[in-house]
Amino acid sequence: MTQSAPATPDATKPNNPTPQTKAQAPAPSPGAEQAGGYMTTQSADQISARTYMGQSVYNGQNESIGSINDLILQKQGGVIAAVVGVGGFLGLGQKNVAVPFDKINATQNPQDGTVKLTTTETADSLKAAPEFKTLSMQASEKAAQSSGTSTMPATDNTTTSSTTNK
Repeated sequence: MTQSAPATPDATKPNNPTPQTKAQAPAPSPGAEQAGGYMTTQSADQISARTYMGQSVYNGQNESIGSINDLILQKQGGVIAAVVGVGGFLGLGQKNVAVPFDKINATQNPQDGTVKLTTTETADSLKAAPEFKTLSMQASEKAAQSSGTSTMPATDNTTTSSTTNK
């Protein structure tokens, strides 16, 4: 009778690698040259963040539904979301929505190298999504709430005029 492997994993060999505490660059793609541990060339499967900035995002019907205003990065590395400006006209009345980065697809034109960004999201779904607020926006709102929501000076209604109640 042969003994089968245990149904539970060996406790001495963790399934998950130890969490990283520092940002580490992924292993270079084949063809990416390295000198002294530094990348010296960009490979075909890598895109610069600058390429995304200001780029239009298209839906499945090839309609522009917004543009990339920012990228949200995890401190330990990796892009979490693309902040897409939706609605408005020429940037006025625009709302920022953080679209999970895995919902943004980049297709590069092999002839000229241009990148087209698409998503399965619709203009309506992004307009209905909650607005993305940066840490500085949250701090400003908190400060405004703690000091009162009005920008007008408070009036003191506790004193009475000398001409009243005579």
